[in-house]
Amino acid sequence: MSQTFVRACALSELEEDTPKRVELDGVPVALVRTEGEVFAVNDICSHANVSLSEGEVEDCQIECWLHGSSFDLRTGKPSGLPATRPVPVYPVKIEGDDVLVSVTQES
Repeated sequence: MSQTFVRACALSELEEDTPKRVELDGVPVALVRTEGEVFAVNDICSHANVSLSEGEVEDCQIECWLHGSSFDLRTGKPSGLPATRPVPVYPVKIEGDDVLVSVTQES
């Protein structure tokens, strides 16, 4: 099954190291522009069910503002407790000024 990419926002809307929350097909997504790339992860912390896009970004990690868990933007894996489960990571494509994200599950 092929992935379906949908427009999330304009690339120019993303500030460096400042997460932006969007909802795509009912899925909350945190978009982050950092280190010359754009990453998309599920916006809900796997530990406390709060929005990751309200947290800080540093060294390709996004930190949950509530308890301080950090997640790798490339893999979704937690790099700090209390979170132990990863958050989903979504493929991103840039076409012109459009940021496209696929939240579809491949089968």
